Amino acid sequence: MALITGASSGIGAVFARKLAARGYDLILLARREERLVTLASELPAKTETLVADLSTEEGIAAAERVIRESTRLELLVNNAGFGTHGRFWEASIESQQRMHEVHITATMRLTHAALAAMVPRGRGGVISVSSVAAFGQSPGNVSYCATKAWINSFTEGLDMELRGLGSPVKVQALCPGFTRTEFHRALGMDAGKIPAWLWMNAEDVVATSLSAFDRGDVIVVPGWKYKIGAALLKHAPHSLKRRAGRPGGSRV
Repeated sequence: MALITGASSGIGAVFARKLAARGYDLILLARREERLVTLASELPAKTETLVADLSTEEGIAAAERVIRESTRLELLVNNAGFGTHGRFWEASIESQQRMHEVHITATMRLTHAALAAMVPRGRGGVISVSSVAAFGQSPGNVSYCATKAWINSFTEGLDMELRGLGSPVKVQALCPGFTRTEFHRALGMDAGKIPAWLWMNAEDVVATSLSAFDRGDVIVVPGWKYKIGAALLKHAPHSLKRRAGRPGGSRV
């Protein structure tokens, strides 16, 4: 069994289809019940749905309960997420708080609930959807980049603990670049301003993630162009990166 958060569309829905094809039964979690029910009806797998908002205590607690009660859970996919846009002090603090709850608090607590059962059983794994933005910063996306960087650091730390224990349980941080989903439209970005060659399909992103998960890879960046970009962002000095935030500077 696999539990997927943010499963109603985009990368989450593709995870659902590909895991169903692999023989997983599914628990699909999202805020939009109608979409969850529609997706569940289309899948060749035994599927349960859970309507929950992971930016709230009630939503996180409901997801934790389901995880702790699911004795067959083999995979948790922390996919739920969203972005805000605008300078940190100008963007809504309420929306940024919700983003921190979804990206950090929910990821931490759901992963804790899952690993508490997976590690003693000696099987299972967690995939947390991060972003290539985790490797740097960009003006207008400070909180988003920071929360995704946390996911990467959190995942690497978990991997160190699991390997030190000799556990076969796997963890992965999936770091896609621009992917054709509803994410950017919800953010209010004009996708047409992004060069076509930078876009990836959600199908390819998820296929890369699952193949890498089979191998035990921890930090996964789909696409050669984003692998290069992530390496450059990770090692570029801050003095160079911050030019993007100056008047006339280009955005990273």
